[in-house]
Amino acid sequence: MTKKEKYIPALNQNWLTPLYDSVLKWGMREETFKGYLIEKAHLKPGHKVLDLGCGTGTLTIQMKQLSPRIDLTGLDGDQRVLSIAKEKAEAVGAVINWKYGLAFDLSFEEASFDRVVSSLMIHHLTTVNKRKAFQEVFRVLKPGGEFHLIDFGKPTSFVMRLVAIPISHMEEAGDNIRGLLFDMLRQAGFSTILENKHFKTIFGELIYYRSIK
Repeated sequence: MTKKEKYIPALNQNWLTPLYDSVLKWGMREETFKGYLIEKAHLKPGHKVLDLGCGTGTLTIQMKQLSPRIDLTGLDGDQRVLSIAKEKAEAVGAVINWKYGLAFDLSFEEASFDRVVSSLMIHHLTTVNKRKAFQEVFRVLKPGGEFHLIDFGKPTSFVMRLVAIPISHMEEAGDNIRGLLFDMLRQAGFSTILENKHFKTIFGELIYYRSIK
């Protein structure tokens, strides 16, 4: 991250971080779309899994509870939300590797993971860093490994286009709203990319992508 680039925290402002879990739960159909992502990831015992941009750890903890024999790492670039995630995991006895880091500059070795998942993080990144992040995901995945991504995408109805107007001007979500993620994933090297599920929320339309190395 260059000096000119500003890290964008959850909900765009640090003071809103304590509200993050409530906003996702009540306004974003969190249980529905995260449950779908976990189901489609087909996690198996022994899988090494990375939750990229894990935030407060809701998805990370759910994966560990449903698949306790996976080797799971939650990574985020915000120390404050990582602290929240650690506390939540400890409260339920979930053993997870928590790591501070940035999606576009991963410290992991090549071909380290069977699965990488990411939920509502990519839209925080600049166009350049989205591309770098997808290249990094491709690098750290094993051959045949899968990247499961849910984030804002191009609206498919008039109502969703109206809803998406505010967020398209916030943070770096314009790439998402214009439907550019598919091509970015392809350009990163993924040979198979499936865009096969949409979720309508009060903040915009979410799209699920499954990409295979």
